[in-house]
Amino acid sequence: MTNTRQIKSFVLRSGRMSQAQEKSYKTGGQYLVPFSDNITEFAGFFGNDHPLTVEIGFGMGKATADIAEANTGNNYLGIEVFRAGIGKLLWEIEQRSLSNVRIVEHDAVDVIGKMIRPFSVSAFHIFFPDPWPKKRHHKRRLVQKPFAELLVSRLISGGYIYMVSDCEDYAEDTLALFSSMPELYNPNGEFFAKGISWRPMTKFEKKGIDKNHPIKEIYLVKQNA
Repeated sequence: MTNTRQIKSFVLRSGRMSQAQEKSYKTGGQYLVPFSDNITEFAGFFGNDHPLTVEIGFGMGKATADIAEANTGNNYLGIEVFRAGIGKLLWEIEQRSLSNVRIVEHDAVDVIGKMIRPFSVSAFHIFFPDPWPKKRHHKRRLVQKPFAELLVSRLISGGYIYMVSDCEDYAEDTLALFSSMPELYNPNGEFFAKGISWRPMTKFEKKGIDKNHPIKEIYLVKQNA
């Protein structure tokens, strides 16, 4: 597999925490999984072996908490480096008494490549990744062939990848990339998915819609080997 290390899953952003977020960040250590260079058995952190969904870059985490709260039979591992967002999701976890969410504060490429066992993830959620809209910056986009191959290698048979973007050319390139992979099946034929109802709208998405940005949804399933 091609080395994915040159691509990072994030852009470092500054952001001031609210007092509530800062308190949650300081006291919510039981929900944080430390980064490791070795395969990690996440069932030990959740206390069960429920299906695992991995969300890459959860932002402020409200959508993550909404989905986890509505699906208590699944475990959700959020990967994020934006500390204010981590604090906000930790606050959501505490307020809602969620037991099925854990967080790794680290680059997703490293986490998925080093910590996650092949054939162990039921779903990957990638909601509004950094678009890098200028053509000269496209090489910095997270979802390129090496990373797509990494995701597929970690999915179980029947698991899915679900990406949403308001950057049309990024979405088109990603759909074409995933569609070219023989391991993945698109239940929507050659097309984008149509508004999957269980995904809550985020503030970021609402801003995009207000600016007339097209919301493109990509949903593909790993086929039986």
